[in-house]
Amino acid sequence: MRSKPIQSSLAGRVGELALLRRIRARAARSPYSSLKLGIGDDCALLRLRPGEELAVTTDLSLAGRHFRLDWHPPESIGHRALARGLSDLAAMGARPLAAFLSLALPPALVQNPKARSAPWIDRFLDGFLALAEAYQTPLAGGDLAESPVPVADIVLAGAVRRGKALLRSGARPGHLLYVTGSLGGAAAGLARLAQLAAAPEHTRSQPRNPELLRIPSRLKALLAPHLYPSPRVAQGLWLARRPLATAAIDLSDGLSTDLAHLCEESCVAAQVDAAALPIHPAATPAQALHGGEEYELLFTAPPTVRVPSRIQGVAVTRIGRIAARRPSTPPVTLLTPRGPQPLSPQGWQHFS
Repeated sequence: MRSKPIQSSLAGRVGELALLRRIRARAARSPYSSLKLGIGDDCALLRLRPGEELAVTTDLSLAGRHFRLDWHPPESIGHRALARGLSDLAAMGARPLAAFLSLALPPALVQNPKARSAPWIDRFLDGFLALAEAYQTPLAGGDLAESPVPVADIVLAGAVRRGKALLRSGARPGHLLYVTGSLGGAAAGLARLAQLAAAPEHTRSQPRNPELLRIPSRLKALLAPHLYPSPRVAQGLWLARRPLATAAIDLSDGLSTDLAHLCEESCVAAQVDAAALPIHPAATPAQALHGGEEYELLFTAPPTVRVPSRIQGVAVTRIGRIAARRPSTPPVTLLTPRGPQPLSPQGWQHFS
């Protein structure tokens, strides 16, 4: 990953130097102590505090797979691209240090002289940099390329106290299972967004313009968990500072899938109490169990420690317990009024 000035074959049409200067100027408005040297050289220089380790995560956002140009506002696409990486850092208990963004875009998204609003890329950066500012995460570099399909590739660097990173592999039989926030809100928002896009008035009046899906004010709160999710960085840092959580993962692929990941890495099984799930008011039980892009934290803790009902202002709910893995039982079981039911991973999985 290069941290030299974001460069591209796009720029022959729109003025490469001007575009690079514009991005660099916007990225440099909020300097942070973790960034010693940012955009402008072949590499960025990051400053770690004594006793810290470097945590690095990558994530890819692809048009048609992770977002749609005709559904998602550019600000939301930028926000979500960064939120994915921030959530990974949160799950490790890492403090964000810097972001590296590589974009592959069609020329029309960089500059459209006929558009009445700002170019798509500027609105994308509005969403990206607003979230970066909120979490003190400077844009330290990246790359640009021309592409027929929009792609945003994010690399996040974070710092965690040496030996104190939250891992997926620390859960043990008898530990209790907790989740932050509520579940299913992002999936419910996506389903409502699809309904809105399929409405006859939208399909008749805006068949070709990818930016004009209008979201009524009454739906903005419902769609917010999907369009503008909140990564639980503060909650991850809180957990990492205390001898409380034994394992953690973020719910980017859905509870059923991510809990299966945690159980696999820890070589354990899990039992989830269906009645205890903190289901978002707009969501169904299925959306709470399998809906992805939640960016809530799922973590385990021994029964001997006290886990607060709120961490840094976000609710925490106990939803089950960890059990020993046995060949005769499923890795994850859902406890329901009808009795125990196998909970197979039905969240997001590429190539499935």
